[in-house]
Amino acid sequence: MGNKTKGTKRTNKQVDTNFNKKLKTTNELPSSPLSESEEEDSQEEEEQKDAESSSEDDLDMSESEDELDQLDEEEQQKDEDEHEEDEEDKEDEEDKDDEEDDAAVENDVKESDPNKKSSKEQHLEQKKLLAERKLQRKSGVEIQKIKSLWEKLRDSNTTKTQKDKLCNEIWELSKDCINDLVLKHDASRVVQTLVKYSNKQRRLIITQSLKGSFYQLATSAYGKYLLIKLLHYGSKESRQLIINELHGKLRKLMRHREGAYVVEDLFVLYSTAEQKQQMMREFWGSQFAYFKDAGGNKTVIDIVNENSEKKQLIMTNLYNTIKASVEKGSTGFQILHAAMKEYTNILIQDIEVNDSSIREFIDLLTEQFAELVHTQEGSDVANKLIAMANAKERKGLIKSLKSHIDELIKNEYGNLILINLFRCVDDTVLVFKSFNDIFTIDKFPNIIESKFSRRPILYLFKGLNGKYFSPSTKKQLDEYEEVAYRKTSKKDKETRKAELLEKSLIPIYNSLIEQPNDSMNKILSNNMSIQLITELLLTKTESSKVNEELRPKLIEIIFEHTVKGDILEDYHLLNKTPFISRALKSLIQGNQFKFNNKSKKLEKIEGENNPNLGVEFAEKVVDEIISTDVEKWTSNQAAFVLVSTIEVLELSKSKKVNSIKKELKKHKKELGKSEDKGSRLLSTFI
Repeated sequence: MGNKTKGTKRTNKQVDTNFNKKLKTTNELPSSPLSESEEEDSQEEEEQKDAESSSEDDLDMSESEDELDQLDEEEQQKDEDEHEEDEEDKEDEEDKDDEEDDAAVENDVKESDPNKKSSKEQHLEQKKLLAERKLQRKSGVEIQKIKSLWEKLRDSNTTKTQKDKLCNEIWELSKDCINDLVLKHDASRVVQTLVKYSNKQRRLIITQSLKGSFYQLATSAYGKYLLIKLLHYGSKESRQLIINELHGKLRKLMRHREGAYVVEDLFVLYSTAEQKQQMMREFWGSQFAYFKDAGGNKTVIDIVNENSEKKQLIMTNLYNTIKASVEKGSTGFQILHAAMKEYTNILIQDIEVNDSSIREFIDLLTEQFAELVHTQEGSDVANKLIAMANAKERKGLIKSLKSHIDELIKNEYGNLILINLFRCVDDTVLVFKSFNDIFTIDKFPNIIESKFSRRPILYLFKGLNGKYFSPSTKKQLDEYEEVAYRKTSKKDKETRKAELLEKSLIPIYNSLIEQPNDSMNKILSNNMSIQLITELLLTKTESSKVNEELRPKLIEIIFEHTVKGDILEDYHLLNKTPFISRALKSLIQGNQFKFNNKSKKLEKIEGENNPNLGVEFAEKVVDEIISTDVEKWTSNQAAFVLVSTIEVLELSKSKKVNSIKKELKKHKKELGKSEDKGSRLLSTFI
């Protein structure tokens, strides 16, 4: 029962979701370490258990069970107890010493001063005695001198020459007692500053002097910060020293509250591709943890396909590591996402055989599913789980994502999960109700101006169009969809997309039409936004409300902002924003005309035009130009808009083409002599 209770407590302490966060160790609040005697006892027990585990592996490496994964329940219990103590005890090691000293000083004062001195006098006397006691500690005199120099070293006004001199002085005082400094709160910060301002050679010396202590540093509330500094400022040689020493202990560190952050930074920020693969192999089992070259350059799929016994062992090791980390609130770590990706790659090979493992894995991650979306590996895992999930499980996954839709859709990898839901989930009513919050008047403008957040909406308009989706992205999404149709999805793909589109169009139009003038002007000034709005207007629909009411309203609003007014003024969008001319040309051409890149001419194509676009829009533009001043439209971006208008009117044999040509003839001489490309193109129509 005790274990169960602790597991529940840890689950309740899950980290808050943050999709754009970087898992920096320095951003975490340090936890209180154990006392010195407890740390020494703990370290001795861990070293003894590591030695026993190592000897057992040497005797029988062919056993189908993994000793590292079966961390003795006793040791697991000890690690959990240490974490419980850390949570309950908010006082660090130095504070405990200070409290004991304060108590002792207070007793001394009381005994030596029965007449009760004033509180100010007592306080001064206590400070004096406390300082004396600190000096009596191990390396106490050196630490006080070092801290005095450190205050000068970290001063922003100190010159580089002065800093070099201070670094030399601090090193001379600390090199013989550096191991006494690195695990203490304030003294550890001294060594961190020394590492920061020292030269490359001294950093290597510091790293070498701490060799054999890296695991202890990684699991220390204060030592972990120094280890991160060594990784950050160290050379390749220094980093390799640290990685080599931590090899074989990474899974154990991933289950440690402090150590998990060190492993994460080591994996994400400071490892080469080869080192990352070496770290990942360690999660496969003891054979790969103890022998660096085990597995060579083979992937986890290569290994499991070679030997069925290894497959089950590796799957067990990966799952147990993932489960332990998830229960301790480490679901957002990228290294854990990489381990999950390897596990799901094994599961997806044979969905029927691995069905029970898939159900168990989805159940494990459902509540923290939103933690996966901010990394490339995590997004891949999430998409594969959505594809393999049954209808009930997909409902739970959607519920988990629903409250994080703002972060999800804006994330580089998270938006692919939303697109995958659009492509895989048959219940379009559930999907739309869960995510229709993105179409509100307040949120929609911010969503459509981002390269990534607009992609799910563009998918509804254009599908996986190569204009907006790279070949690799399309390939990924197609693979997820293929798995979904193998397992759960039944509805026709185009039917599902059409249902989602019809549900989305009205709220999208309304959110744009209801925008204030200033806000709409800002939306149209953004390239990403105006591109999406153009695709929206060109998207065909059977909705009479859209065709007869909403589209004409939006087109009129765009016309007011981009065509009407004095286009030569700096504030006018056609003069101010170059891509407005491309949007107007698209609306003028509609769905009936297309520019042929080979012939370099506009051609009429088969297709039904949307109301108020194409020829109808072109005629409206011509009427506005003629009623104002044609000369203003004969140069710069406006000239290209007018060229496109004339081309469309000619191909459609509109009577209004003659009216605009007649007006242009009045400026024939100026157009012929102009160096402006648009002007010269206009002169060819006269």
